[in-house]
Amino acid sequence: MNALSRFFRRLEGPQTLGRGPGFWVGFLVVLAGACAYPLFSDGYTVGNTVYFFTWIFMALGLSLIWGYGGSLSFGQTAFFGIAGYAYGILTINFGAAYGFTFVALLFAVAIAALFAALLGYFLFFGRISGVFLGIVTLSITLVLERFMAQTAGPEWKIGAARLNGFNGMSNMPPLTLPWPGGDIVLYPDVQLYYVVLGMLVLVYLGLRILVNSPFGNVLVAIRENPERAEMLGYDIRKYQLGTFVIGAALAGLSGVLYTSWGQYITPSSMGMTAAALPIVWVAVGGRSDLTTTLVGTVTVLAVFQALTIHGSQYALVVMGVMLVLTVLLAPRGLIYALARLVARPFSKRASNGQPGDA
Repeated sequence: MNALSRFFRRLEGPQTLGRGPGFWVGFLVVLAGACAYPLFSDGYTVGNTVYFFTWIFMALGLSLIWGYGGSLSFGQTAFFGIAGYAYGILTINFGAAYGFTFVALLFAVAIAALFAALLGYFLFFGRISGVFLGIVTLSITLVLERFMAQTAGPEWKIGAARLNGFNGMSNMPPLTLPWPGGDIVLYPDVQLYYVVLGMLVLVYLGLRILVNSPFGNVLVAIRENPERAEMLGYDIRKYQLGTFVIGAALAGLSGVLYTSWGQYITPSSMGMTAAALPIVWVAVGGRSDLTTTLVGTVTVLAVFQALTIHGSQYALVVMGVMLVLTVLLAPRGLIYALARLVARPFSKRASNGQPGDA
């Protein structure tokens, strides 16, 4: 019981914003509102909300790699694309019967994580860090995008799955739950919404526990001063590699959910613009906190989609302006700065009410 209690106490800690009954009451209210949301909305809007949710996993993974680990990576969209294509190849070849789509989801995420482990080994054990890590991960992402874009010929197929070059793969089955009365196909509607929402809650809470654990404390120490952490006896390469693989797996989960949601995946999902956008989401929200990353990603995605209606060029310009304003005015994130500002009166009230000064 003590171990279990200690485990759940890590939901709160020095590495995450939000603690105490007030925060968790607010969390439950937001969760209840999210659960009730489909009851007051139409199917198209609910499906569009699922689209927003699918990207949050990748953003949370980048927050772990960059915000907590201090390693700027442009490779999230590479892992996103690898897992998306892997899911498409597996499900086109083996179908959706007997719940195989969820097996394919696990295999696709594992393939992305394995690729990240191989790449991360050479990066971190080769002592590549800082801006050079960003350059290498961006280069690999763009190489993958270029390679997949030229696979249009009939010879580029794996079993029954045609890669289709720049046009991408399509017609893979969506996630399907086996059920005694007939399989439940999770099209972009209410059922998929609840499945992805459940996954999101579990991942968010799991990451809070991780970053407030001894592993997370060491990770933040590496971010602040890697030389000092190494002098204290920690093999920082193993911690960086582990973080990189976890973040890649979350990006892979985003890729599978996106591919299942739209039943297609294209090389452009690994292009230059796609690689830069997660950086904007996480930077604007606040890369060093999971909650602000989540809120910031949803906010920026909503603004981006609203502007795309009037023209994608306007949306990209606004994203660039938001990133510049974040760097100049709130380097730790606009949402993070706002959250600290809102919380300041409450923290002062709590500190003034503490006994022991008399």
